[in-house]
Parts: sequence; C-alpha cells; structure tokens
Amino acid sequence: MKQQRPIGLRLAVTAALAMLPLANVAATERTPQAQRVLGRELLQELIETDTTPDHGSTTAAAESLARRFLAAGFDPADVLVVGDHPLKRNLVVRLRGRGEREPILLLAHLDVVEARREDWHFDPYKLTESDGYFYGRGTSDIKGGAAGLVATLLRLHAEKIVPRGDYVLALTAGEEDGGDNGVQWLLAHRPELVEAAYGINVDGGGPEIRNGKPAVLSVETAEKVYLSFTLTARNPGGHSSLPTPDNAIYRLAQGLSRLASYQFPLRTNSATRGYYKGLASLYSGQVAEDMRAAATEPQDVVALARLAATSTYNNAQLRTTCIPTLLKGGHAENALPQMAQATVNCRVLPGEDPAAVEAALKQAVADPAIEFARVAEPMPSPPSPVNPELFARIAEVAKDMWSEIPVSPYMSAGATDSVFLRAAGMPVYVFNGIAYDVDDDRAHGQDERMRVESYYQSLQFNYRLLQAL
Repeated sequence: MKQQRPIGLRLAVTAALAMLPLANVAATERTPQAQRVLGRELLQELIETDTTPDHGSTTAAAESLARRFLAAGFDPADVLVVGDHPLKRNLVVRLRGRGEREPILLLAHLDVVEARREDWHFDPYKLTESDGYFYGRGTSDIKGGAAGLVATLLRLHAEKIVPRGDYVLALTAGEEDGGDNGVQWLLAHRPELVEAAYGINVDGGGPEIRNGKPAVLSVETAEKVYLSFTLTARNPGGHSSLPTPDNAIYRLAQGLSRLASYQFPLRTNSATRGYYKGLASLYSGQVAEDMRAAATEPQDVVALARLAATSTYNNAQLRTTCIPTLLKGGHAENALPQMAQATVNCRVLPGEDPAAVEAALKQAVADPAIEFARVAEPMPSPPSPVNPELFARIAEVAKDMWSEIPVSPYMSAGATDSVFLRAAGMPVYVFNGIAYDVDDDRAHGQDERMRVESYYQSLQFNYRLLQAL
C-alpha cells in the first residue's frame, strides 16, 4: 500500500515501551491459542512468499491461500483465483451469510514494495519475531491485515457462524506499482464478484498508540489524490573534456533546489477538521489549541502552520505535498549529459485542481526549459460518508478491546485501492485492528514491523466486528 498512517505527534516512544502490554490485556487472552497459531502461520506464509512486482508473484500467494479455504470446506465456486497476468492474479473468497443485509467487501493487497537484504537488520522475506515485534516486508503494509482477514473468515467458517450477510474477501495484486491492478481488473472484468454495500479496506487506519496505549481508532473516509510528474532537462551534450555551463544535470538540480523551498498553502477539509476535533481532547497546551483551531472555520493560518511544523504527518494532513522520488540522467561516463530527469510525486488534497498543482510546480521550478509531463492522469474519488452503524459497531468492539476510545474519520495522506472503488460508487472505510505507534511507521522502509500483541489482538477484533456487522 502506498500507505500513510494518520497524523501523529512525536511522543518519544522508546523500544522499552514496545515491550509493555497494551491496555486491557484480557482482550489478547480471549484470542484462542489455536487462532494465534493459525494467524502466525498465515502471516509467515505471506511474508515468506515473494510478492514484489518485479520478481515475485501474488498468484503464488493467492493459490496457497485458496488451498487453505478449500481444505476448510469452502465451496470451490466461492474460492476464485482470477486475473489476466499469470504472476499477478487475485484471490476472491465469499463467506455466505443469511441474506439479511447486502454483502460487505473485505479488501487487502498481496503485493509489497521491494526490500534489499543489505538495507535491513533482518531478512525482509523471512518472518522474524524479536523484542515484541514481527519484522518482515509487508508486516504493516499490509500482509498483517490480509493474514488477519483470512484467519477470521476461516474461524467463522470453522465455528459455523453464519453472518447476517455475505462477506467477500478480495486479496489483490498491483496496488504498490499500479501495474495489473487487481481492483481495477475486478471492476472491469468481474464486477459481480466484488459488488457490496460498502468496503472495509485494511490498508491503513486503526488504533493509534499514544503514551503506550491505544487512544483513538482512525477510520479513513477520504484520501489524497496520487499524481506524479517527470521533470526533464535536455541538452545536445558533447565530450566531457569540453564542459559547458548549461549542463542538463546542473539545470535540473537547480530547478529541484528551487522546488525544495516551496510549500503549498495550508488548508483543511471536512475529514481533517473532524479528525483534529476528536484528537484535541488527547492533548494540552498549544498543540491542543492549534488542533481545536484546525477543527473550525474560518481557518487560522498561524495555528495551522504551528501544527504542520510539529510532524511530517501533520504537515501532510494540512497541505498538498510534492517531492522528488526518482532521478536518472546521462548516458556515458565521458560524455556530457543529453538528458536529466526527475520524477516528482504529489499527494494532492481532495478537491484541489491538478492543473493548479502543476502550475504551482512550474512556477516554483522557474525554468521554462525544464519539461513537465504527467506520469498518469490522477483519479480523484469522492470521500465516503460516515456510516453510523459501522462506526457504532467499531466503537463497541474497540471499547471492549482497549477501553473506551474515540472512533474518528480521517483523511489519508497516502493512496490505497479505495480510490477505484469510491470512483465506481462504493463507499470504502480504511482501518484494521492492528494497534500501532503513530511515530513508528516503517511501511516501505527499513526493518518494517508491527507489534506481536497488536497482531494477535487484531484477530479478536476482526472476529468480534465481523460477527457484529
């Protein structure tokens, strides 16, 4: 997932704190030992199946999980591995209900971003348990969530629990790199498989650990728009022994340096205002005052600026961001570069005009000789309205698991497959039951991890919630 967890303030959560039990440890103890064992087996199976876009296979993971559902007695007609690309297929499983409500879609992606062994302290493609954490590529993004959904459906089926309506599990390909995207494929080729009243996507959100215990459970109802540009400087080139002042690499670097000092304007929307309103009660002093200001209109730009400066998460919640992520250029060690190119990735606030973002970038770069091109057209999606019944059920289960904590909508600064479903008219809510430290988000990074007890608690959270809906 191009996952971006909800906002968080620096809380100086130490490694020792990670070993402390979460609030209401009895919730973990109620997770049956057999379910813990199954959950760990599934997590290990997924982490140790390479599903990277370049040399892995989501098909291998989908087929392996399909065999588990079939062995558990699911009807083969309800366990489908589908997709055009032989290495990037998707798993769709239906747990039949009583027909008293419309189906609910449960969504996670199977693919993960690349990880290099030399960059990690552990093998990224082996599940390692150490110091109270599970380490491995995909633990938090989002194989932990996927394994938890599989474990929950298998448990419900084994216990002969028939939900009020169908649950449709879709574990998909192509979320991370956009190639052969499984949700897009299903909507285009097999929409009947994922038709539902709404979707629950486990690719973000969930209980935020603050001061050592879950303090708020965030449910993403909106997300920023993903938009990338290539910026290209060109030059006739020549022999490196005869340098010229208009070197393409210099030109691009100077433009990027000017871009580095630019910041988009600060502004809020309904999702961020609602989130800060709930979050303000957890803080005191200037931070709390600024959060309360962020929750109201008209906007207090001074308060927003102070809040944005407290963390990268807050900054990303309050403005569009654009940052260089890729560089390439030149063609030979002994030749002047004929081309230098950077990819600039933007996360655009909902409702903001992509053309205006492009115009602002061009103005910041301030060099008409640098060519701009969109990598792909953006796909905005409407925010999902708060679903009162769903939010109430989440709050009930969360209260029993972690004591009473607020359940709050928020806007994701990242991007998920929810964008395609929302654009197709399906409301989607992004959250899971894996409690996490707001200042320890390692998705896509070195030594990706999640708390062991958070994962086991999430199995019980899923089980309780899916029975309640």
